Amino acid sequence: MAFLEINNLKKRYGAVEILKGINLDLDKGGFLVLVGPSGCGKSTLLNTIAGLENITEGEIRVDSNKINDLHPSKRDIAMVFQSYALYPNMTVGQNIAFGMEMRGVAKPERDTAVAQVAKTLQIGHLLDRRPSQLSGGQRQRVAMGRALVRDPKLFLFDEPLSNLDAKLRVDMRVEIKRLHATTGKTIVYVTHDQIEAMTLATKIAVLKDGELQQVGTPAEIYNKPNNLFVADFMGSPAMNLIQAKAARENGRTVLKILNKSGGGVSLPVPEDIADVPLEDGRELIFGIRPEAITDHDGADRNSKAIETVSAVVDVVEPAGADTFVVTHLGGKEVTARMRSDAVVAPGQELPFAFNLDKAVVFDPASGKRL
Repeated sequence: MAFLEINNLKKRYGAVEILKGINLDLDKGGFLVLVGPSGCGKSTLLNTIAGLENITEGEIRVDSNKINDLHPSKRDIAMVFQSYALYPNMTVGQNIAFGMEMRGVAKPERDTAVAQVAKTLQIGHLLDRRPSQLSGGQRQRVAMGRALVRDPKLFLFDEPLSNLDAKLRVDMRVEIKRLHATTGKTIVYVTHDQIEAMTLATKIAVLKDGELQQVGTPAEIYNKPNNLFVADFMGSPAMNLIQAKAARENGRTVLKILNKSGGGVSLPVPEDIADVPLEDGRELIFGIRPEAITDHDGADRNSKAIETVSAVVDVVEPAGADTFVVTHLGGKEVTARMRSDAVVAPGQELPFAFNLDKAVVFDPASGKRL
């Protein structure tokens, strides 16, 4: 049985339904990331688990126990907020120990717990400082320490890195990943940053307008998106989504990608949907990640389905370890990801290698992957 179970959870404010029947579960020791655009309901869902929001319908269970009607203080859940919410008049050590002090834990036990947590988070040298003397990353560690010292059943993180600069966000991601690996705690984490979701999660839940779009491992979400929204939202740069039509050529079904002049290129149907009946002329959306489009020398040697498409380079974006190349196909910008030393220039006609093992196809009417 799952450690965290959310069954048909709904949340309404008056006539406005914010969460529309959420069903989720998470095994003990798992790391679930709730991801989606602003206003999709992910923070509301987290708050219902914490008990900060009442639910309208449904059920939440932690370790087999129903917690719907429990006061937040009785749920044995610790939460780390976007704002660090540290007491400015207390030292770091006092901030971490405050919750235990309020519960009447003896001082020797508090001191031992604070020392252990400080060692885990590498903030032992900061225990006598006040929050105003700390950097953003150090304050976030203290907020995490205050939650960790309670040894709760479940940790909740509400966009904890959104106030940090880009480099510090990367550093703190590593810290949170390490914390999860060393403690084995069960974590639910909210972010709008899909890179955070991909790097931290053992399971990702993608939300849009209060509805779950897909739940799966990072690899499943990235490689096999359920629909056009997930395909476009997850990944940076986003998946290329190109209009195409099914056509019959030389006795086989192909995906025809037309250009403005009426000509175009034909690509074999990806193996995953080779058995799906595609009537001639059916409109489709062909999806492929930038890293699955490259120059011939950079193509995956293990792929059984490399197809070459000639196109004119529009923009070249050197990005250190990679070079992003923008071209046009099917009337849309298409981004390819090439090696850093790839020789390519704007205006050049280049043979692009498409790895169709990594391609997916969507129905444009429903938005669902075939």
